[in-house]
Amino acid sequence: MAVEFIGSALLSASLQVAFDRLASPEVVDYFQGRKFNEKLLKKLNIMFLSINVVIDDAEQKQIRNQQVKAWLDAVKDVVFEAEDLLDEIDIQAFQCKLEGESQSSPNKVWSFLNVSANSFDKEIESKMQEVLENLEYLASKKDILGLKEASSSTSSAFGVGSCSQVSRKLPSTSLLGETVLYGRDVDKDIILNWLISHTDNEKQFSIVSIVGMGGLGKTLLAQHLYNDSKMVDEFDVKAWVCISDEFDVFKVTRAILEDITRSTDDSRDLNMVQERLKEKLSGRRFLLVLDDVWNEKCDEWECLQTPFNYGARGSKIIVTTRSMRVASSTMRSTKIHQLERLKEEHCWLLFSKHAFQDENPQLNPELGDIGKKIVGKCTGLPLALKTVGSLLYTKSSLAEWKTTLESEIWDLPEEVSNIIPALRLSYHHLPSHLKRCFGYCSLFPKDYVFDKKHLILLWMAENFLQCPQQSKSMEEIGEEYFDDLLLRSFFQQSSQDKTCFVMHDLLNDLAKYVCGAFCFRLEVEEAQNLSKVTRHFSFLRNRYESSKRFEALCKAERLRTFLPFSRNRKVPSFLNEFWMSGPLLHELLPKFKLLRALSLSCYVNMIEVPDTIGNLKHLRYLDLSDTNIKKLPDSICFLFNLQTLKLKNCQFLKELPLKFHKLINLRYLDFSGTKVRNMPMHFGKLKNLQVLNSFCVEKGSDCESNIQQLGELNLHGTLSISELQNTVNPFDALATNLKNKIHIVKLELEWNANNENSVQEREVLEKLQPSEHLKELSIRSYGGTRFPYWFGDDSLSNLVSLKLSNCEKCLLLPPLGILPSLKKLSIIGLSSVVFIGTEFNGSSSSTVPFPSLETLQFEDMYEWEEWECKTMTNAFPHLQKLSLKNCPNLREYLPEKLLGLIMLEVSHCEQLVASVPRTPFIHELHLNDCGKLQFDYHPATLKILTISGYCMEASLLESIEPIISNISLERMNINSCPMMNVPVHCCYNFLVGLYIWSSCDSLITFHLDLFPKLKELQFRDCNNLEMVSQEKTHNLKLFQISNCPKFVSFPKGGLNAPELVMCQFYKSENLKSLPECMHILLPSMYHLIVQDCLQLELFSDGGLPSNLKQLHLRNCSKLLASLKCALATTTSLLSLYIGEADMESFPDQGFFPHSLTSLSITWCPNLKRLNYSGLSHLSSLTRLYLSSSPLLECLPKEGLPKSISTLQIWGNCPLLKHRFQKPNGEDWEKIRHIQCIIIDNEIIT
Repeated sequence: MAVEFIGSALLSASLQVAFDRLASPEVVDYFQGRKFNEKLLKKLNIMFLSINVVIDDAEQKQIRNQQVKAWLDAVKDVVFEAEDLLDEIDIQAFQCKLEGESQSSPNKVWSFLNVSANSFDKEIESKMQEVLENLEYLASKKDILGLKEASSSTSSAFGVGSCSQVSRKLPSTSLLGETVLYGRDVDKDIILNWLISHTDNEKQFSIVSIVGMGGLGKTLLAQHLYNDSKMVDEFDVKAWVCISDEFDVFKVTRAILEDITRSTDDSRDLNMVQERLKEKLSGRRFLLVLDDVWNEKCDEWECLQTPFNYGARGSKIIVTTRSMRVASSTMRSTKIHQLERLKEEHCWLLFSKHAFQDENPQLNPELGDIGKKIVGKCTGLPLALKTVGSLLYTKSSLAEWKTTLESEIWDLPEEVSNIIPALRLSYHHLPSHLKRCFGYCSLFPKDYVFDKKHLILLWMAENFLQCPQQSKSMEEIGEEYFDDLLLRSFFQQSSQDKTCFVMHDLLNDLAKYVCGAFCFRLEVEEAQNLSKVTRHFSFLRNRYESSKRFEALCKAERLRTFLPFSRNRKVPSFLNEFWMSGPLLHELLPKFKLLRALSLSCYVNMIEVPDTIGNLKHLRYLDLSDTNIKKLPDSICFLFNLQTLKLKNCQFLKELPLKFHKLINLRYLDFSGTKVRNMPMHFGKLKNLQVLNSFCVEKGSDCESNIQQLGELNLHGTLSISELQNTVNPFDALATNLKNKIHIVKLELEWNANNENSVQEREVLEKLQPSEHLKELSIRSYGGTRFPYWFGDDSLSNLVSLKLSNCEKCLLLPPLGILPSLKKLSIIGLSSVVFIGTEFNGSSSSTVPFPSLETLQFEDMYEWEEWECKTMTNAFPHLQKLSLKNCPNLREYLPEKLLGLIMLEVSHCEQLVASVPRTPFIHELHLNDCGKLQFDYHPATLKILTISGYCMEASLLESIEPIISNISLERMNINSCPMMNVPVHCCYNFLVGLYIWSSCDSLITFHLDLFPKLKELQFRDCNNLEMVSQEKTHNLKLFQISNCPKFVSFPKGGLNAPELVMCQFYKSENLKSLPECMHILLPSMYHLIVQDCLQLELFSDGGLPSNLKQLHLRNCSKLLASLKCALATTTSLLSLYIGEADMESFPDQGFFPHSLTSLSITWCPNLKRLNYSGLSHLSSLTRLYLSSSPLLECLPKEGLPKSISTLQIWGNCPLLKHRFQKPNGEDWEKIRHIQCIIIDNEIIT
């Protein structure tokens, strides 16, 4: 495999770490203190050096020589083993130091150290000798393998041991590589308009950089720009030069000159060639393309650009690069344009062009489906689409296409693929310290959305962050490493969450190949492929984790990393709950003594941490977040190396261990969302602590956990201080020194009791003044009548977000309008505020109030009556979102004009008689029980409208109805408005989502044809709705009818919605039949739910939709009678749920389709037996769920299908549970082969 050489580049970084560790004071002192070991240290250094000099050659030769590859893997393994031993020395030295400090007598100290060290010394010497012997053996083989030392002329400049020779990509030219530019029209127009634009203050020349990862089509876009007909009239001179990785100022200058003159230049030095280029450019407007720039040296770029200053004003340079640093810092681009992946429709066109020589080929459906799945695997990368498409052009059989689909793009032979060299080149240019950091990311699942700080903490735990400058913390080094990889396009900002990041799938593959067997991701590889050399292990969580899944992990005795990941980070908490078997936690994990990073987060059945955790001396990162642990064992205080401890949302955790202060290397501690209220003694001794998300002030002025301890810590990031009512002495608050904690960017201050002494609380808050660097501030349940003076000066000049909540005694709002950077303001529960006047804006009349504010929220302001804002004509110039909720006494006035407003929410403001602010750009309007609100205009830009509340007055509803007809409206939610009407005299051409809940009592027939673009349609509690009518084909994707008692009819002939994915029918008591012709008209339906439809008897003629994957039936007993016939024709169904069915024996033979993989049978009170004849043919069934069937006696005597890997028994199944008891239950032998068996959330395997 041609990519194998890059994995060994990691070895160079590891060797450098080993060199540094061998020279560290701890290791040198250890060896010097034991004279019998001094020679061993020297020999180890010599052996490392001996191997290091041939690493470059070995990395090249392993591409085609498997013996060299095996040699390199063996060297890596030994180097990692040496790292572990050096870690052991560091741990022992540190432990001896601590023990020595705790002894009162020096004689006792030395006696203790000598006794404890002897056995350790012998063990280390023995293991080091073994490492040395292995290194000597491997060094002796280098000549046999023909490995040679790298000369200084060929050694790489990109980092220790980096590959010195990389297959270079073919230089680009200005000629169009592709005549059609798929999916880049918008990109081209943006850059083209900039190229031909003219301004009065034009620079001599300007630069636009096109930035993106390899294979995105930067060069092709530049070619199309360069050859656009508009360039001919715009520029006097054009030139194209491909730079690639060799940036020689003389050669590049000569190449530019030769491209302009179309002749060979014979200049002998830089001065001569620059003089000639100056002559050609003088007074002429030029366009220059510098393609594929890697060089980051500013001085070389400045030298290159000298002749460009002699061109005419308005000259332009186009640069293509993979590095944002090149674009921003080196080239200092005037404009930077980042390329994104191609959209789905453009991907198909590009693929089709190369696979079929036709953008719109006529394909048989099966080949088309396979092609679209192959396109999906290319994840929007044009180079991959072109390469795979061209490869398939010569393959016409379905079998060949399926083989391509099932293989990895990364496995394509290099002679037919440019993907590997393109991405490998990016990796080659990484400095060695970044190669290990990037390779480690192979542990992330594909498409995983990851957090920057989380990844840096993991790098820190693995000792990847080298700190040559003591002035920088490891976290700061990690930030630099991460930003460097981001700038080089190895990471991209997530489109789902702008605060998080993702890796392109092919870069994920690259990282996997980089690390080889040393990083193992269980979702990618079968567990049996796990190797003894594996050091880092990750997996996607299953809902229930059986120890059998991890049996092969025993091979990896030197495991350093154990990380579970969830498929989706942003899901409801109940879907983010997982269960882990006891043997895995208590028996398997404690065996891995070398673990550095361990996460057990989200395993809710974890209620205690085993004492054996204290034996994991190498552990630096421990994540127990979202578990149900009640306490931490005292043994955790022996983890002297621990840097990160995450306990977030451990809701039953009440205290931290007494000797917690012994974790003196701890840098990150998060126990927010726990019940910890008492801080451990001597907490201030944790001098390395940088992140402390929570601090609880304990009651009693003399207690050890007094708030003063915060003053001893140099904290970063977020800090939440709760129980502040326990701070009696304001000078204790002053001792926190918050004003000088410049690295705290988010601060939360919370009181939790009704303190009658409001003056004391105000004095405490006065003393808690934060630094001027603070970005976010939240104050909750503060009992003062007014806020401190520092709200009104420059102390909060950099504040971006402010939240004041439940400060019930506060009578007056502070002058927040003067805060120049404030973007988000939330004022909630200030129930004593009656009037908000001009003091809210600030006293200065010369400044614009709230100059940067974008979001303003008032909520639960029960006594608020008036907002004096009518005269505030210049306030809120950038306000985008305004929310007023639960302000029942607010009577009049809202700002009249908010020109930037895009979202307005008014809820439960029953007395408000003001007019809606005028704004030209409003996109969202949410109105709930604010019936006196007045509309003086009809917004033409509205996209989302929510109308709700039984108290909405008819006059307001009438004024809203014309808005509903607005042609721009895309989503509308009508809730609890029985008098509301949906006008039927117009067509809603842009509406894509309509949700009618407990509203529109006049609605009897819903005319679907009035909504041609509708994709989501929901009816809930619509008392008079009887039918949906339709004559045309529609684009619905989601259709739901819930608790509509009169609903009886679908469109005659069937619901014609070929894109419908999900259908849900709940509590429709008069519905007797599902839509007709579902097998023809609903080819995309994936999920069908029918529940509590007691009269429903029939599936449509022809059965179920042809591609249905999930079917959920509950309390529909009449429907079960026709289910067997409906299932007989389906070949796609994977998951079936049957609940509340009246049956004694189930299922009949042939009832279920062969395709079924998951079966759930629940709430069947009369079910007594399962029929083997109805289950035996299910060779694909992997999951069986049985619940709340009290009469179900046993499993079939023949057992269950052998394919079942997960069996779960839940709720009221007493007879089954008794027979399943391990190991003596009567049915245990029938199920013991099943990998994961769960009984009421207890995993028994």
